[in-house]
Amino acid sequence: MKKENLGKIQAKLDLMTRKWWFFLFFILLQFVPPYASKGYELPEWGFAVGDIMRHGFIFSCSQLYPIFKVIPIILIISIIFLKNKVVRAFSIYGGITYILFAFLQLIGISEKYGLGIMVSTLIMFLIVATFWFWEAIAKENDFTPRKKPAWKYWVAPLAFLAFWFPLTPDTLMLDFNPAYLVTNSAGLAFCMMTPVYLAILSLYYQRVNMVTLRVTSLVGVIIAFYNMLNFLSPKGWWLGILHIPLLTISIFCLVISLRKKPLEETKID
Repeated sequence: MKKENLGKIQAKLDLMTRKWWFFLFFILLQFVPPYASKGYELPEWGFAVGDIMRHGFIFSCSQLYPIFKVIPIILIISIIFLKNKVVRAFSIYGGITYILFAFLQLIGISEKYGLGIMVSTLIMFLIVATFWFWEAIAKENDFTPRKKPAWKYWVAPLAFLAFWFPLTPDTLMLDFNPAYLVTNSAGLAFCMMTPVYLAILSLYYQRVNMVTLRVTSLVGVIIAFYNMLNFLSPKGWWLGILHIPLLTISIFCLVISLRKKPLEETKID
């Protein structure tokens, strides 16, 4: 596809994702109930969601955990040293992982509800994946290093904490075991990888795909608010803490993605 045509599509997507009805669509999606093959009563909605999450396919893929922790590390190092040579690889990997998040985290089989699918969240994750694949085509991201104020790096430690996810799987208590950097399920989890992706894009802000940044951070904000409910449970308190990176980075990126690009910062080809 010609660069001129890509630019026109990008401009239309930018306009569309700023419309009020675009945001309303995501709000209305929250009223789509989860699917359960054995059925459930409406008051059980929340219990069905929890049950699906606890029995997600992700828990049967432990052999893949190290792979999806090592690849992001390699990609981040590659961005630093190879810069724009890995732009497309980064976007394709992002798109692939959002598809995996959708089908591994949001689909599960349990004795009580049978096959369960978190329909609304699955749709949102697949929309995010689509925009990451679009970026692989449009190649709006520019990882050329530029001087930036030191305060912009505030996202880095929070993204690192999310990626590390220092929590014991059974007791959900803090455990700063260095092994978790390459052994736990965070690399296949939306809530832990989205802060990493958004942090990277925010550090190259004004030279990234604003549409991809906007849609990803919008869904990040929605999912983060749901996870703040963990603070209501004594056992989920630390889990709530570890979702603060998703909440704060997503809000920050959503705000900056809605800013208009200054003329001097737009790409000139």
